[in-house]
Amino acid sequence: MAIGKQVRLFLVDGTPGGMLTAEIMNWTGHIVAASRSDLAELLRREEAQRTGIYFLLGDGVEDLDEALIYIGEGDNVGERLKMHHRSEDRGGKDFWNRAIVLTSKDANLTKAHARYLESRFIAIATAAGRANVTNGTAPQPLPLPEADRSDMEYFIDQAKIILPVLGVDALRSLPAPADPSAHGQNLSTSPIFEMSVANVGITAQAQEVDGEFAVLAGSTARTAWIGTNHSYENLHEKLISAGVLVVDGATARFTKPHIFKSPSAAAAVVSGRTTNGRISWRVPATGLTYGQWQEQGIPPTN
Repeated sequence: MAIGKQVRLFLVDGTPGGMLTAEIMNWTGHIVAASRSDLAELLRREEAQRTGIYFLLGDGVEDLDEALIYIGEGDNVGERLKMHHRSEDRGGKDFWNRAIVLTSKDANLTKAHARYLESRFIAIATAAGRANVTNGTAPQPLPLPEADRSDMEYFIDQAKIILPVLGVDALRSLPAPADPSAHGQNLSTSPIFEMSVANVGITAQAQEVDGEFAVLAGSTARTAWIGTNHSYENLHEKLISAGVLVVDGATARFTKPHIFKSPSAAAAVVSGRTTNGRISWRVPATGLTYGQWQEQGIPPTN
């Protein structure tokens, strides 16, 4: 059974777009998130003077769907943020529009801890592949005592829970294929769905994990868009250009899991034309559609 987490959010100025703080009950970590426009206010906060980790977030210049992230650490996080706020020709970074500062409420994070966390967060974000990690180097984790490593790994696990709540998905692992015999016993994981285009030998598998719909690695898709509605054509081409889809003979193959914004977007890329994903994706063993799976347990209307 899944265990709930209590996440406390505080809107510092009472507005949803302003600075906020976040923490989890019984966790020593503390987060402050602010837009670049609020940097001056962030720098005045006590947390910005601590040892900690920071994340700079932004979008790609040519592709606004491309998430960019820079991960750093500092004895005084605020000084590092001031440096990154400079113009690019003075050593700053221009891409970011949001900063997230991760420190400890008990002020027990040391420089060694921060460098360990920086290295691990860079490695996790790189492996997840959800954002372009702009760090030029990926330092190896510092050798910490066993107890300290255990504490830092727990710190990381909690950060991976709370950051997506703030809209930061860069550390979320892509789903791996699950047990096909599972039928949604885990509330955060669906059964494996499948769709086929039999006349061209296409078969794809997908699963919803933690509210995200992902086509699994090894699934096949059309090599080109054939539909008359071109709403998802650019997405299809982008996945081929990025190497997520690789043309392999008469079909294209997913080289890794890929998160889609909807089951219909996933079905369209697989079939090469606009498709209703709520109907197209089915549980092979039962024939249950994705839409029917979603409706399970919902009381009928009166």
